[in-house]
Amino acid sequence: MRVSVLQLDLHYNDPDKNFSAILNKIVDCAQSEEPDVIVLPEMWNVSFFPKNLEKTADEDGHRTRKFLSELSRKYRINIVGGSVAVKARNGFYNTSYTYNRQGELVHTYNKVHLFSLAEEDRHFQVGESLGVFELDGVKVGVATCYDLRFVEWIRMMALEGIEILFVPAAWPHPRQKPWKTLLEARAIENQMFVVGVNSSGRTNTLDFCGHSVVIDPLGEVLKEAQEEEAVLTTDLDLIRLKEVREEIGIYQDRRPDLYR
Repeated sequence: MRVSVLQLDLHYNDPDKNFSAILNKIVDCAQSEEPDVIVLPEMWNVSFFPKNLEKTADEDGHRTRKFLSELSRKYRINIVGGSVAVKARNGFYNTSYTYNRQGELVHTYNKVHLFSLAEEDRHFQVGESLGVFELDGVKVGVATCYDLRFVEWIRMMALEGIEILFVPAAWPHPRQKPWKTLLEARAIENQMFVVGVNSSGRTNTLDFCGHSVVIDPLGEVLKEAQEEEAVLTTDLDLIRLKEVREEIGIYQDRRPDLYR
């Protein structure tokens, strides 16, 4: 499976500019890189995160869903749509939409763990379900930014059989080291590919650390960006993943009867 990651310097609280920039990036990537999957960062419609969401959040996700559906169908690619700020009847959500090559909505995931340090929990509603689905017959998962720190949550997805975990994020300095360390740990302990997709650039309050990265089931870095905008394209060897799981049988050797 060929995966392309779009690390972007987003326009703070300006959906029109972000939709335009994302359109150009997706079209260029689809034509030049020919990926199976394109992955976007967290909160790409407004960046992370303006407090006046009433004016700029996507009403019921209509604009985002139409946008991603048309692009995925036109270019025959799967799009893991990072996440966007969505306005629903009962409040705002940090929502990830995934579309297949036919332009069909495959999965909707609302971020479950909200980052209280940034008061995300005061402005958004929590999600309640796992982000597990299939793309091209491969079981994959999505976890948004802060979700990455919750090992139990990621292990639940691993036990559902995912082979690739996509992690769209808006991860800032000074926490670059935890970003990469946690991604590597989740890959190693669950024997799966982990694709971390971060933002770059700055807002008034945050300096995003970039360093989007693709990590294999042994924790080896296959591709890594620096802090500026970047496109990372990597071929994930799913046969090698199966070999790793056969060599070191962590799933067979688990003792869930003792885990409390």
